[in-house]
Amino acid sequence: MVDKKSRGDAVVVLGLGRFGGSLAVELVGRDVEVLGVDSDSRTVQQLSGQLTHVVCADSTDPDALTQLGIAEFGRAVVGIGTDIEASILTTSILSDLGVPDIWAKAITLQHGRILERVGAHHVVQPEHDMGERVAHLVTGRMLDYVEVDEGYALIKTKAPRWAESKPLGELGIRKKYGVTVVGIKKPGSGFTYCTSDTLIQGGDILLVAGETDKAERFAEET
Repeated sequence: MVDKKSRGDAVVVLGLGRFGGSLAVELVGRDVEVLGVDSDSRTVQQLSGQLTHVVCADSTDPDALTQLGIAEFGRAVVGIGTDIEASILTTSILSDLGVPDIWAKAITLQHGRILERVGAHHVVQPEHDMGERVAHLVTGRMLDYVEVDEGYALIKTKAPRWAESKPLGELGIRKKYGVTVVGIKKPGSGFTYCTSDTLIQGGDILLVAGETDKAERFAEET
C-alpha cells in the first residue's frame, strides 16, 4: 500500500476501465504514486504490474474504502462511467470521507450535475470534450484547439500571410481581432513567448488566446 506520509501526493483511481486505467498508467509514467481500485479481478490482474498498487474492491462500499485508507489521499479520480449509480455512490463516499480533491468522469451533462451535487470538485466528459475539440479542428484551419474556460480558447494556427516579415507590435492583432498572440514557434524550434518586436515569418506557428469565436475568426484569416 502507498506509504501514509506520501498519500497526500498520491492519487487513487477508482474504476480502471478504458478511461481510468489509461489515466492511472499515465500518472505512473509521470512518477505519481497511484492506487488503482476496481471490482473486476481480471482488470486488477492486468494492471498489477503497471500501477504502484492495485486492489480488487467494491468502491461503493464505505467500509472497503475506509480500510484502504482512501481518506488519507489528497486526490481521487472516479473513472466509472457506464454504471452511473456506482459512479454517484463512489463520489458521494469520497466526499463523506473528506477527500480534498475529487475528479469524476461523467457520460452525460445530467450525470455530471449530479456528481457535482454529491461532492465532485471537477467533472470531466472525455467523449464530449474530445468530440467538441475535433469538431473545431475539422471545421476550421486551426492546428490545435483547447477551450480553457467557457467561451475562452487557446488555439494553435499558422501565421497569416499578411503578417509575414512584420513585427508583432505593428500588426494590431489585439485591436482588430480581440485576441492575444502569446507564443510563437519558428521552424525547427520550440515555442517561445512573443514580444512586440517578435518578427513573424512564413512557416511560423502561433499560439493565440481569446474568446472562442474571436480566436476562431483569427484562425480563418490565415
